Amino acid sequence: MNLVYADEQGNLFDHPDWIALGRSGDMIVELMEDELIPLPEGATLVGLPYTRPIGIHAASGEMRPLPGEVQAVGALLPQGFTRLSIPGYMKTDKTQKLPLFGYSAVVWKEDGFYVAAQKCDDPERWNPLNCDPQELSLGVERLLAKYPENRLYQHLSNCALGYECLTASNTFLQRWEGAVPVSFSCNAGCYGCISEQPDDSGFPAPQTRMNFKPTTSEIVDIMMEHLQTPESIISFGQGCEGEPSTQAKIIIEAMREVRSRTSLGHININTNAGLTDHIRGIVDAGLSLMRVSTISALDDHYNAYYKPRGYTLANVEKSLRYAADKGVYTSINYLIFPGVTDREEEIDAMLGFIKRTGLRLIQMRNLNIDPESYLELIPKPQGEIYGMKQMLEIYAQEVPDVVIGSYTHVPPASIKR
Repeated sequence: MNLVYADEQGNLFDHPDWIALGRSGDMIVELMEDELIPLPEGATLVGLPYTRPIGIHAASGEMRPLPGEVQAVGALLPQGFTRLSIPGYMKTDKTQKLPLFGYSAVVWKEDGFYVAAQKCDDPERWNPLNCDPQELSLGVERLLAKYPENRLYQHLSNCALGYECLTASNTFLQRWEGAVPVSFSCNAGCYGCISEQPDDSGFPAPQTRMNFKPTTSEIVDIMMEHLQTPESIISFGQGCEGEPSTQAKIIIEAMREVRSRTSLGHININTNAGLTDHIRGIVDAGLSLMRVSTISALDDHYNAYYKPRGYTLANVEKSLRYAADKGVYTSINYLIFPGVTDREEEIDAMLGFIKRTGLRLIQMRNLNIDPESYLELIPKPQGEIYGMKQMLEIYAQEVPDVVIGSYTHVPPASIKR
């Protein structure tokens, strides 16, 4: 498996004299054949600025950085694929932080590029190639013309056309899972938040957070347009907003109004679930799906990343348990990182969390962050590293009734509310 690298102009090469390596946490590791799959459709190969790739010089057997003015290369995987290893690299300037992406190790074999990843879900619906630009533009024009005063549609048009957000695009294409952002405020200070960063964070936020409070009627317009089929999903809680449950009042008003008009489709919330009383009200208004973002079931790790304000991980657990008891199809948006998530203590804690909360689905999501910054932020990992592939096998064995996936699913009809 040849090492892949990029020159200063961004051209990609493989080196036949160097063997590619990966990374687990802060350790350079060997890549196993059974960890590699062909580069998935919809994946993107990118250079890692201010880095040099580390590999094994085949002739000498020595592990060291590739010489020359070169960069390491990583793959950005589409939804549906879980990365098993980070690219093997060293930073040439430790003061620089990598852009907020989830980089996966990539190699060249005889028949093409391969990545260290495992398919955990059907990627078809979230393949960017399935979003036709012309059809999207027509959808944006139609709904902006139909609702010229609706600020949410105006905001989402930039998310769809400017940021190429697939959930926002679905809102205008009126298919699958669509977006209805509601909140400009948040009760957490997530390290690496994609919509809002402190000036001194060193991370430029790749998206602009919404800066207004929508009206109930603006929310209802979007929900009614989208909930046209039994399988459609409309979701509060997007990357361009804060925590949606901080706006529980208008969410509950909108949900009640929508459910007085139609029983079609599913209402979902993507949330940190820290405001348990607010979540209870939203659940009671007719929620059918809830996806809770988490990075760990260990308090010190969770708190280091989320920096929660006014809530604890215990509140998150209570919210999930309440929703599950009320028949909501619950899942976690599990932010995973090789060398951390696959540690013994992390797995043990998460298995307990899953069993106590009655989770139905784990959405494995590759954490978009600069690896060095993340490892400096969290408590030093303890215990044995099992490896990402074995970690996935452990979850399949220990909680066989819990679905391992990558995005929100329509629940079985037997539990639909």
